Amino acid sequence: MPEAPVYDIDPAAFWQNPYPDLAKMRDLAPLVYVPQMDATLITRRDDIFAQEKKIEVFSSEQPGGLMTQLMGQNMMRRDGADHMDERRAIFPTVSPKTVQRHWLAQFRTAAQEILEQLAMTESCDLVQDYALPLSAEALKLVTGLTNMSAIEMDRVSQGMIDGCANYTGDAAVEARCHDCTASIDRHIDGCPPHTGDAEDLSLLAIQRRAGLSDAQVRANIKLAISGGQNEPRDAIAGTVWALLMHPEQLMDVKAGRADWLQAFEEYARWISPIGMSPRQIAQPYELHGVTLNVGDRVFLMFGSGNRDERIFTQPDVFNLHQDNRAAISFGAGPHFCAGAWISKALIAEVALPMLFERFPKIELAGEARFGGWAFRGPLQVPVRW
Repeated sequence: MPEAPVYDIDPAAFWQNPYPDLAKMRDLAPLVYVPQMDATLITRRDDIFAQEKKIEVFSSEQPGGLMTQLMGQNMMRRDGADHMDERRAIFPTVSPKTVQRHWLAQFRTAAQEILEQLAMTESCDLVQDYALPLSAEALKLVTGLTNMSAIEMDRVSQGMIDGCANYTGDAAVEARCHDCTASIDRHIDGCPPHTGDAEDLSLLAIQRRAGLSDAQVRANIKLAISGGQNEPRDAIAGTVWALLMHPEQLMDVKAGRADWLQAFEEYARWISPIGMSPRQIAQPYELHGVTLNVGDRVFLMFGSGNRDERIFTQPDVFNLHQDNRAAISFGAGPHFCAGAWISKALIAEVALPMLFERFPKIELAGEARFGGWAFRGPLQVPVRW
């Protein structure tokens, strides 16, 4: 059986902007093998949507994978009943009802405090000065690690996602990741002992009340931080940037012809904060004439699927009026992002409307810089008001 065609990348250039290469991969074949990653990439949206659900083949259980080795076996690295058991255990923290009744008001309070500080200035870097602290303050509440500073929350999150995307084996990146996971463990140890308070809906408390082991609790807290900080941070700053780059669409939102959630969801399709999810082949499988063997590494390229020209009318354009219901920004299978409701509320009901209400004349004050492919977002977004 033929193998997937080989596609070589320049890792540095791919990190700077993966989309030209991803478009070429989609055009070349449904599956491509990238030697620099030692992985087969699935790049077309419908293939990702269909294959992610086949957990008996595309397994999340990867004992030798970077995430498991660096962070412990969290629920993202479990399949079937084990995965669902842990997912059910954390549901009281992340459910839509909990988000609306418990977290939303606290998120607004955090945003208000940050905006009041920014109001004493005339400009800022939207990433460092607004999106980072707001995402971190929200995550401190959700995880229960209120003893961690916002800056440290962002540092440990970035360190872990860099470690999980370290497919070139950079020793310095791995060492930073270990330092970050150790910091999280110290902060967990520094939290008050479990009291059984039913009003405490943090991940730390909920998991302990559900009887999860200490190893499970720590691994899932690390998972929450690895995705719950950088992804909302990047989506907040990135969506604001996209709207400021498209003022006519910003006016549509302000005039009620579109809403903040549409803006966020279109940004998340266009520049996917989660660009990839790894899988390991658990049994021999043939896809589009290519045989995948047990142990093969496969990457589900969400960022590519979200720009699939077979699905979206304007795949490379930010247009919040286009139909993006087929987007797979939060995943497409049993590992659909458990924090999706929290992210949507934080970004679309708090971060975006409150920023534009407080600074109605906000404008870009320089060029924004972006980076990443497994996780992608703005590195800097200078603004002024």
